[in-house]
Amino acid sequence: MRYLLDTHVFLWACIEPERLSSNSKDIIKNPQNMLFLSSASIWEISIKMKIGKLKILDKNLDFKTFVEKSIKALDLKEISVLNKHIFSLHLLPDIHKDSFDRILIAQAKSEDLILITNDNQIKKYNIKTLW
Repeated sequence: MRYLLDTHVFLWACIEPERLSSNSKDIIKNPQNMLFLSSASIWEISIKMKIGKLKILDKNLDFKTFVEKSIKALDLKEISVLNKHIFSLHLLPDIHKDSFDRILIAQAKSEDLILITNDNQIKKYNIKTLW
């Protein structure tokens, strides 16, 4: 199966795995599954760190190293934001106000990915989600 990790799922998998549901943990650990991380999530993490809303790094790791090591450790494939995702985003109803979550929804929809998320607002869209 093919899954897209919501930003909080990626962070929890890296630094607070106890916050993940057992189902999410099983999916992430299963080497048969293909896991994706959006470049939008990396962008979101960067912004939140810069404005002081997020502190995640080991003092010995910079942001780039943290992200690259985490992607490798979880065997994630990067999915870039493409025009087709933005066109899909433009058609989404205004249920969720968070721009980063909206692009993840559009990517999941466009790429036929199951979005692993604990966000109830996302679950209101007509996409496959899992927690």
